[in-house]
Amino acid sequence: MTITMYGIRNCDTVKKARAWLNANGTPFAFHDYKTAGVDAERLAGWVERLGWEKLLNRNGTTFRKLPEAERGDLDADKATALMIAHPSAIRRPVVEAGDVLLVGFDTEAYSERLG
Repeated sequence: MTITMYGIRNCDTVKKARAWLNANGTPFAFHDYKTAGVDAERLAGWVERLGWEKLLNRNGTTFRKLPEAERGDLDADKATALMIAHPSAIRRPVVEAGDVLLVGFDTEAYSERLG
């Protein structure tokens, strides 16, 4: 199973998730939003599977600093466009491993799903 982690290298939650994968001997590829951006088609697939509400980090600095016009009246299309324009507004990390798609870091979920 190929595992890809999407996030931002200096994010504390991403650091914890990477440390967990490394400690468990789980190889993975890392995709950094800051340097490589986010693929619109991939993000749309995540939104379809999980819902934009789970992916959009409304508590983060990036989202809170946006003008109200960008933050208000969100729906799937508007939230997806916002996350493409501001990848730091995507909850982190997002981990893809075959049919598994995880958002955030939870040791139990990682143990159960990535094993």
